[in-house]
Amino acid sequence: MTLPFSSVFPLKKARAHEICGDSALVFAAASAGLSTGAVVWVSENWRPTVNPEGLSPFCDPGKLLLTRADSQLNVLASTETALRSGAAGLVVAELSSAIGLTEGRRLQLAAEAGGTTALLIIPDDAGSNAAETRWRCTGVPAGQPGLPGQPGPAYGTPRQKDHDSTHWRWSLIKNKIGTLSEWIVRWDAATHRIIVVSEAGS
Repeated sequence: MTLPFSSVFPLKKARAHEICGDSALVFAAASAGLSTGAVVWVSENWRPTVNPEGLSPFCDPGKLLLTRADSQLNVLASTETALRSGAAGLVVAELSSAIGLTEGRRLQLAAEAGGTTALLIIPDDAGSNAAETRWRCTGVPAGQPGLPGQPGPAYGTPRQKDHDSTHWRWSLIKNKIGTLSEWIVRWDAATHRIIVVSEAGS
């Protein structure tokens, strides 16, 4: 049974979700663009600061509130506070290492209390069992066979190694309702939404 994309994205409100992969920031930017209200983005001081103007193809830079913290512990604390306040539509937290079940549950409870969506950008294999969903977002090589309208050359040619910045593979790798799936998607700036190009691998 194929899982409808619309049943899992946009992300379910008042829940904590996770995203990993080399294009995780694209997923976060699209989620920010589709959220209502302010977006709080929390990261550690050593990380490059997210440039709101760089997210403008997806999200109004004026809705972003950037918060910096001196440790992952304080990233989690700031994220929990922002979620519980209910003042933002989405809280994005960049995490540098795994979090335990206790921390994951605290964030889930905070999201429920504030009616706010949490999105944790995590390293691969660093998720919490408390998360509602976990996604992996990666770039799709330009001309990849199976991408509609782009049969492309054989794998390994110069064109094949270049990534098409407008297409991504979004894989749902954890889902509390049980069903997993993946899609090839792109961002449509005109309609300001994610378009499903195909079921991945179809």
